[in-house]
Amino acid sequence: MRASLGDLPAVRRRRLRSLAPAGAAGLQPAAPEGATEAWAGEASPPPPSPLLDLASNDYLGLSRDPAVLAAAAAELHASGLGATASRLICGTRPVHLELEQALAAWLGRERVLLFPSGFQANLAAVCALADRHSLVLADRLIHHSLLAGVRASGARLKRFAHNDPADLERLLLSERRARPEAPLLVLCESLYSMEGSTSPLAALASLCARHQVPLLVDEAHALGVLGPGGRGLAHDSSQVAIVSGTFGKAFGSGGAFLAGDSLVGDWLLQSSGAFRYTTALAPPLAAGALAALGRIQADPEAASALLERCGRWRDGLEAAGWPRPPGEGPILSVRLGDDATALAAQERLEAAGLLALAIRPPTVPEGTARLRLVLRAGLPSGTLEKLLVALGPGPRLSPASP
Repeated sequence: MRASLGDLPAVRRRRLRSLAPAGAAGLQPAAPEGATEAWAGEASPPPPSPLLDLASNDYLGLSRDPAVLAAAAAELHASGLGATASRLICGTRPVHLELEQALAAWLGRERVLLFPSGFQANLAAVCALADRHSLVLADRLIHHSLLAGVRASGARLKRFAHNDPADLERLLLSERRARPEAPLLVLCESLYSMEGSTSPLAALASLCARHQVPLLVDEAHALGVLGPGGRGLAHDSSQVAIVSGTFGKAFGSGGAFLAGDSLVGDWLLQSSGAFRYTTALAPPLAAGALAALGRIQADPEAASALLERCGRWRDGLEAAGWPRPPGEGPILSVRLGDDATALAAQERLEAAGLLALAIRPPTVPEGTARLRLVLRAGLPSGTLEKLLVALGPGPRLSPASP
């Protein structure tokens, strides 16, 4: 461990940083480590300035919505802080069943099961649909939790080019010729968390239907924002065997779920260690997620307004000379290339009062370090203009460019 850490370049080292709430749209950085000692015997330094949050996944601002907070607080007093046991012991509360039933009705799925985290849900989903006899065909940019699920299942893995149905079809045809009876599974996301691109889900589902292959779709970042009524891009697709979703993004809460038909739901209940052998989702988080679902259903225009703003930001970045961020959702990826350039851009934005993180390998492919910008409801007017000034002209408008 010591040798490996010593070989890690400075631009690849991660650090934890404490950020406290500073109003609905801002975060207050804690003083840098060691600042107290450095100022000993002198006047205390001024606290760091609040930063406008362009980093979190609270797309609809529901983490601070009064109705969501009230529902979580009421459940906290009624049920306590934690569930205190697994779902199959005594951890199931009425709010868990109510949330599962409401999600199933909203998504048009027969069965929903809750999980404490999205990572855990994805692990369970892959292991439910694949085993050591299976081959998993996965989009090259799928989330690490899905890859962990493939490893845990013992299945073989092949990747197809990102958002490329033709490459997936090539692999499907090849595998069906070589091993006609081998079980297959296809994995993709609907909205990719670091790229911001959206999946050609209809084309992928059509391919899977033609080849009779189940499709698992991670909708963590799409639910609440994309698709009809915020139901995601997999809504109404019968070929999707399992939809994976989380409450830590647009729902503003915490925890996750898997949605499928009654057979898949019962299989997960009977066989999934990731579901059976873990303490149930904290009841206040479930209550908050249920209230957030109600808010999403009652105000579909909130997602529409956010997506319109996302389009204006993409237009603005492109007009300023930056490559147009892919996709249409609230994640805007501005590629910068090397790690040092991305970190320098992060620092420029922070100096301008904007919090947006540099995303570096291994989270993204080598040579594609980027700024990840996240748009949320409630951002003040003028934020885009402030961002463009801090970023400076894009490479297309740079004087050094041909």
